[in-house]
Amino acid sequence: MEAIMITAPLLGIVQETGDAVITLLGDQDQGELLASVATRAEVAQQLSALASVMRSAPDKLVKAMPEVDWAGWAGVGVSLRFPGPAFEDALWFGAHALVPHTLARLAEYRQSRPELFRWWG
Repeated sequence: MEAIMITAPLLGIVQETGDAVITLLGDQDQGELLASVATRAEVAQQLSALASVMRSAPDKLVKAMPEVDWAGWAGVGVSLRFPGPAFEDALWFGAHALVPHTLARLAEYRQSRPELFRWWG
């Protein structure tokens, strides 16, 4: 039960951080994102934080939400640690594909598994 109790705050952080990435990205394409020093840095910071939160998810949560790309988040987290082409690919993949996918899965799980999103019993 304890592992499930911490899921609501953790999923709240995922939602808020994901929303921030979507807002920062706006309608920029990959070239624009990579060329914008400030946006690139902020998106990288948000994605790194998000990858860290995803990495800290309890096993019960990971098993309860199998459609979330947990492995993708692990890969993005590692790739964002090192400058170069892998960093740029992870930045774009994370912001353009992984965040929207994750937020869509959260919306689905909010309907099918509402107990994961409840702060109190």
